[in-house]
Amino acid sequence: MTLETKKSVFVELGKFLSQFSENNTLKNPAVLHNETFFDAFVDLIHLSQSHNGWYTPENVYFSIHSWAEALTEENLNQWLSSYTIPIQEPKKVALILAGNIPLVGFHDFLSVLITGNTVLVKTSSNDQHLLPFLAKYIIAVQPELAENITFVEGKLESFDAVIATGSNNTARYFEYYFKDKPSIIRKSRNSVAVLTGNETKEQLTALGEDIFRYFGLGCRNVSKLFVPKGYSFVPFFEAIFAYQDVIHYEKYANNYDYNKAVFLMSNFKLLDNGFLTLKEDQSHASPISSVFYEFYDDINELKMRLQSENELLQCIVADETIENSVAFGQTQNPRLWNYADNTDTISFMLTI
Repeated sequence: MTLETKKSVFVELGKFLSQFSENNTLKNPAVLHNETFFDAFVDLIHLSQSHNGWYTPENVYFSIHSWAEALTEENLNQWLSSYTIPIQEPKKVALILAGNIPLVGFHDFLSVLITGNTVLVKTSSNDQHLLPFLAKYIIAVQPELAENITFVEGKLESFDAVIATGSNNTARYFEYYFKDKPSIIRKSRNSVAVLTGNETKEQLTALGEDIFRYFGLGCRNVSKLFVPKGYSFVPFFEAIFAYQDVIHYEKYANNYDYNKAVFLMSNFKLLDNGFLTLKEDQSHASPISSVFYEFYDDINELKMRLQSENELLQCIVADETIENSVAFGQTQNPRLWNYADNTDTISFMLTI
């Protein structure tokens, strides 16, 4: 199967996904295999929260929309233009996926298949339905791909390389268990924002998207703010008030109540607006419903620190003050060439 054929399959998937949105799902008769998949996918979207309480329809639709925008001919061509992808005997690549946000492992799945390799997928117990459904769709578009896609429930066996995602604890297990295989082992990372005090209300409201999308469960969610000495959080709290409805989700509200109680019992000083707590803390990883913050004196010293902590960070949100930073509100909209952990998955696939 040529690269152009494989790209065309994922373009068709992008067209299929583009039909679905929270407020305007509309069936396009020109999309392939709609008679089989359209209604079934609508049902799956609305069942997702029963499979995983964090997978609200709003967040599942957001993930679907993101992938619909990514899977265009233009984006696929731009992504792959800098690589030479030969036609060769496919390697078997095991994927051990996370399940913190919907379709979080799709980029790895795509990278394996687009390079002509075979994928063995072990899904997270938290996300067992969305990716298998999309796999069935692309197999319907190109039946040859059935030989290249296997979902595994038990032990992974007979593979040439592995891409595994987990916590820092599970990563140590993965590194030991897969020490004899080419691998990408992804650990826990967090995203931070650097504020100067000159941000507009629109930028701070957009920062709320970086914080609250997927309830803050993703590695691209901002969990820490760096602010200058003397910073007033009043504009920040006013700007993110648009996200107040997050507290109406029971699982989020339970985390808010629990984590706030723990902080208060420990006599920590908190800033609180009724649906988010801010706690001064040097750590990057804050619990759900809370964001840590830390004051800085010198922006250049902060830049040096962030460079030294690069292995701990997924994204840095800033207004052009930090090199390679992400614009406010854009952490959950990575392009195909924005690799998780800055690890080039395509290059990895071409070297195994």
